[in-house]
Amino acid sequence: MPRRHPVVTLVAELLLALRSLLRQPRRTAIALFAIGFGVVALLLAGGFMEWIFWAMRESTIQSQLAHVQITRPGYLERGAADPFRFIMPQDPARQAYLEGLEYAQEVAPRLGFSGLISHGEATVSFIGEGVDAAREVALSRYLVIVQGEALAAGDEQGILLGEGLAANLGAAPGDTVVLLSTTASGGINAVEGTVRGLFFTSNKAFDDVALRLPLSLAQRLLKTEGAHRWLVLLNDTARTDATVAEIKAHFAAAGVALDVIPWYRLADFYNKTVALFGRQLGVVALIIALIIVLSISNTLIMSVLDRTREIGTLLALGNRRRQVLGLYVSEGLWLGLIGGLAGVMIGVLLAYAISAIGIPMPPPPGMKRGYSGEIMLTPALVAGAWLLAVLSTVLASLYPAWKASRLVIVDALRHGR
Repeated sequence: MPRRHPVVTLVAELLLALRSLLRQPRRTAIALFAIGFGVVALLLAGGFMEWIFWAMRESTIQSQLAHVQITRPGYLERGAADPFRFIMPQDPARQAYLEGLEYAQEVAPRLGFSGLISHGEATVSFIGEGVDAAREVALSRYLVIVQGEALAAGDEQGILLGEGLAANLGAAPGDTVVLLSTTASGGINAVEGTVRGLFFTSNKAFDDVALRLPLSLAQRLLKTEGAHRWLVLLNDTARTDATVAEIKAHFAAAGVALDVIPWYRLADFYNKTVALFGRQLGVVALIIALIIVLSISNTLIMSVLDRTREIGTLLALGNRRRQVLGLYVSEGLWLGLIGGLAGVMIGVLLAYAISAIGIPMPPPPGMKRGYSGEIMLTPALVAGAWLLAVLSTVLASLYPAWKASRLVIVDALRHGR
């Protein structure tokens, strides 16, 4: 008798495994429900975390850091102690190069400093940024103006206060405030400005001390020229590393000694949050995998007990033990494929529906305002959830399959008599 092609044999075993599952529709349905429920739970939990990561990342980039920052070497480590040492002079040629980058959306200078701000009898410390109002529009999408208005291009006296700083100072839009800071020569200088508006970001600690003012006013206060940082905003966050490498290569070829820093090197809070939530999602995935393994193992062990005489007959007819082993592993594979696919389809539909409605979230610790959350599914998350279902069911089928393949033929044939 000619031997069948291995592919034909494999297809026949898979079809036989599928027929075996269909013989027990109730038990199979329960197993598929457990798998699908686990996949849906993982997709919704993971998708919500993905949305949190995305929202936090884009908020950090588009209200504080931009995608790429260019500074003098050592500014991050020693700039706070000696800020005037790290000021970069104005360089139109360098600015033109940055603006000409393929994925650059906006290039903006910023001048950082600190000092004291006074209004009436109140005086508090602040951390300020001198900005180019015309270029900051794209870089301030997540900087929400809660009172007043944003800085306008050409406004030389306007000041934006963080909501917390304004509360501590007792200032409101239209009020005149006085800024006091150390100059580049070591002296003390003061300027007056008018509060144009109050803002808040996702970082309350930042809002409690931060203010923004026109770059020209900041330079007049500090009696200096130039800026500490050039911020480059891209039209795609995924292009950050490629753009950083391109700028570094250009500066190296031109002999320019400047640091080119991607946003994630500066986003310490974001990195720690991602690491924490990532570990939590890993624990959720492990629990779901354990539930699937226990559920499928129980289902297949019950199948072995119900079909003991059938297995004995297969072995008596000359089927090899590895064929019996493969039959039960194939059943586990079918359960994983079908249950995982069903879970992915239901999870995707639920994710779109929940995102359309929105998830009302309470204010985070230290914040006054809540927000509406969404479920963001990525290809990696969907594929990972489906793969988890398949691998878990295959793993769960190994012990029942081994148990079935090790049955003694005589005892199996006598089972139930």
